[in-house]
Amino acid sequence: MGKIVHRYLFREILVPFGLGLSIFTFVLLLARLLRLIELVVNRGVPFTNVARIFLCLLPAFLEVTVPMAMLLAILVAFGRLSADAEITALRSSGVSLYQLVPPVATFVVIVTIITAGLAWYARPWGNRALRTAMWDIARTRATAGLKPQIFNDDFPGLIIYAEQIDATDHLDRVLIADERDPEQQNTIFAREGLMIPDPERETLTLRLLEGTIHTTDTSEQASYQTDFKSYDVNLDLRATLADSQQRSDDPKELTLPQLAAAIEAKTAAGKPARPELVEYHRKFSIPFACVVFGLVAMPLGIQPARAVRSRGFAVSLVVIFTYYILLSTGQGFAEQGSVPAVVGLWLPNVALGILGLVLFRRAAREQPLVESRWLERFAEGLRRVVARTGYAGATG
Repeated sequence: MGKIVHRYLFREILVPFGLGLSIFTFVLLLARLLRLIELVVNRGVPFTNVARIFLCLLPAFLEVTVPMAMLLAILVAFGRLSADAEITALRSSGVSLYQLVPPVATFVVIVTIITAGLAWYARPWGNRALRTAMWDIARTRATAGLKPQIFNDDFPGLIIYAEQIDATDHLDRVLIADERDPEQQNTIFAREGLMIPDPERETLTLRLLEGTIHTTDTSEQASYQTDFKSYDVNLDLRATLADSQQRSDDPKELTLPQLAAAIEAKTAAGKPARPELVEYHRKFSIPFACVVFGLVAMPLGIQPARAVRSRGFAVSLVVIFTYYILLSTGQGFAEQGSVPAVVGLWLPNVALGILGLVLFRRAAREQPLVESRWLERFAEGLRRVVARTGYAGATG
């Protein structure tokens, strides 16, 4: 009977897990999807390039949504069993809450391994591939990174502004602040411009038509103006790509072995490795959150409720919101050096883990999760506050 119950419970968890994973991932990706659609519709970026960007973004979102979906699945599965009195029937047959742990523990271990793989290898790969994909687009679609009516500073020493940018690399009413030469600053106004890419040389030529150059020569303390019909501004992508390569050691782009090696190298050289330590502990704390979520979800899920799915979503959102607020706060303090990385990244797991142990123990003993006397004391204190407020208002 035990194996039958275990298989049955595992299937009950699996179905809402798939549904929750789809919903959570879609909701978190929605804003990015709209921006990707804009690249296809308004900027003429090929759909294959946009699909490549989407695949690069996916691991970072799955790292977060997989534990979220697991939490929801356990809540919904146990909520349905409780609503249909199956939990009561199992307890009447001598099956305790501890005997229902094996299928849940198996599912939690599987999800933890998946999340660890995403955190240790898939997300760093996605971040590196995303950077490469964006620069591939920049090489093939010169204006994909430029936005109309915004001062764009993607190219070192240049600030480019255009009223309109269409899918054919045509710019209308262009303003450029050129500060690449420290002794000579140019402000260029042009009626229109065309982006001419050269992928082999990794250069772009912005050809401006019918405009004026206002030049300020700081060495000679002189200013002058030049009118032109055609003027080329060379945009060297190699400088921007070199700057991007310098950031290739971003801890978020390093796998677990690479991150450990980076920490060891910096420590040996006597350099601080705070960003690497924060990312290192994050790669372990988020997968371990699956264990914490499973511990919290079981006792919360068996509480009686009418609308099982809506209640499961509500409770899961509360737990998820609490956890990630604590995680973001702790990570922020750790990045600032206010607390050690191990404290900032692991405190949410410790706090929710202790709560889960207390709730699980009370649920296994068939005790209410919250002591009634606590509720009575809270209600009595609230009543006194309201009474004093009313009395003060009446005497005033």
